[in-house]
Amino acid sequence: MRPTAVVTGASSGIGLAIVQRLLSEGWQVVGLSRRPPELQHAGYEHRPVDLLDRPALAQALKGLRCDALVHAAGVLKTGCLGELQEADGATMWQLHVAAAETLTQALVGHMPEGGRIVLIGSRTATGSPGRSQYAASKAALVAMARSWAAELAPRRITVNVVAPAATQTPMLADPARAGVQPKLPPMGRFIQPAEVAATTAFLLSAGAASITGQQIVVCGGASL
Repeated sequence: MRPTAVVTGASSGIGLAIVQRLLSEGWQVVGLSRRPPELQHAGYEHRPVDLLDRPALAQALKGLRCDALVHAAGVLKTGCLGELQEADGATMWQLHVAAAETLTQALVGHMPEGGRIVLIGSRTATGSPGRSQYAASKAALVAMARSWAAELAPRRITVNVVAPAATQTPMLADPARAGVQPKLPPMGRFIQPAEVAATTAFLLSAGAASITGQQIVVCGGASL
């Protein structure tokens, strides 16, 4: 029987790349996003849901069982101090942090020993001008992952964060970030979604059974 992974943000970008990578490795994947991805695969099931709607998300998760959870859904809203919008900060916190909490609480109770949880964070979690609200929500994921990792270690369930630098996704060209342009990593190109997916897939593999409570940075040298 194939293992099952739940992946949020499945319709595009990093989430879609993770779905495709896991399907190629023989996983059964349940994708959660508002719209379905352009994907035809017998191993894929889509559950449409707005992850900002916490009651709707809880309803979508009812009866769902999985071996792994990957929370890849994300949004970036920028703004410098003095121009910050409360609604933007609330949206990012709800999507990145509150949704992760809802997902994990609903699914981890039925997750088997040796299960996996991966949260997609950001290198920006250490702080970046014009991205303070975004950075705060992504930094919170690291604290949650480490806390959950300690709680779940007796069940051998690992919890980690994959933190990419600027990644070649639709978010990179979002007009909302016009005032805060992404910096090209020292390697001379942006991170590719498939690279983030590969790191995530490794953390879901048997070879990563002893890696937990960590933040794995995928940055092309941007953090050097």
